[in-house]
Amino acid sequence: MKLTLRQQLTQFTQVLQSQLFPILEEETGKLGDKSRQLVAVLEMIPLARFVPVSRGWIGRPCKDRLAVASAFVAKAVYGLSHTRQLLERLRGDRQLRRICGWEALRQVPHESTFSRAFAGFAEMELPQLVHEALIAATQTDRLIGHIARDSTAIEARERLAEPTPQQQERARQARRRGGRKGPRGPHKRHKGGKPPYQPNQNSRLHQQRRMTLPQMLAGLPRHCSIGVKTSNDGNQKYWRGYKLHLDVADGQIPITAMLTAASLHDSQAAIPMATITAGRVRNLYDVMDTAYHATEILEHSRELGHVPIVRAPKRRKKVAAFGSGMASEAKEFTWAEEDRFRERTMVERVYARMKDEFGAGHIRVRGAQKIMAHLMFGVLVLTADQILKLAK
Repeated sequence: MKLTLRQQLTQFTQVLQSQLFPILEEETGKLGDKSRQLVAVLEMIPLARFVPVSRGWIGRPCKDRLAVASAFVAKAVYGLSHTRQLLERLRGDRQLRRICGWEALRQVPHESTFSRAFAGFAEMELPQLVHEALIAATQTDRLIGHIARDSTAIEARERLAEPTPQQQERARQARRRGGRKGPRGPHKRHKGGKPPYQPNQNSRLHQQRRMTLPQMLAGLPRHCSIGVKTSNDGNQKYWRGYKLHLDVADGQIPITAMLTAASLHDSQAAIPMATITAGRVRNLYDVMDTAYHATEILEHSRELGHVPIVRAPKRRKKVAAFGSGMASEAKEFTWAEEDRFRERTMVERVYARMKDEFGAGHIRVRGAQKIMAHLMFGVLVLTADQILKLAK
């Protein structure tokens, strides 16, 4: 008889509490809350399956990469900002050192070795592979109710990317026009009121509907740029760096993560995110805010067999009965849709926890590859921690 996910997690936590933790406490001393969390995460994630092993190769052997990868997981668990802080913690904390896999202090590698190992992990996308395997092992047989999709600002300490020739040409044309838009062509008024919707054939959303997933991912920018978001009170926030996009399932479990340029609009990553998530889990509802209200996104969600719950933007219209006053108009949710739309806040709680606890609020590496690896170690730890909470 196949055990359910809750039964498997209950068994796993019982083994941790009754066997593994007592043995570790006999060897290393009493375990604190963070140490217990680290041990549970390391036991749950299939890290050893993806870490390259160099023992037995010809030439100078590398340091044990599994222990180094475990140390980076510990860095996310403890919320450390710098690799130097991690090294200081490893040198001063014998218990943490042994949990990661080093018996003696002299076995802990130099900081340069950690840097080279992290660059290798980022290039091979190690945390992304481990996270995908964890989701496949725990969420594939689960029917998920809601997938909440949103993005958050990731500030980076690096220079902006050089503009492409196309961007330079558009900027020159804008300067020649003095900021004015070009002349508009003749507008054909549709008989009977509003003309029917005709999708823009050149828009990225329209083109993504005809692309494969690798083509969609290749078309998204991942360079450092300036991003802007408008808060609920109308204030605009600017930052330099990137955007992290997440698809979060019920239980605050991240299913899919993607890093893009900060200047990319949220809606441009929705179709590839939905495609990746649909290949990993089964869900019923796609819950998104106003930024994702586009015909292509809604149609793609329905083609995947999902029900899109997307807040429509407010429209402005003239009220003829009361002169030329302006009133706001938006399609109202039913009470059931409104109730399901409240589930979108779980993705905001995930972002808050990532920035407060797992290092997403302080980025000290540069480049999209390394920043994504840093963020994904935090996503991996948060995912394992939230899955373990399902057993409670």
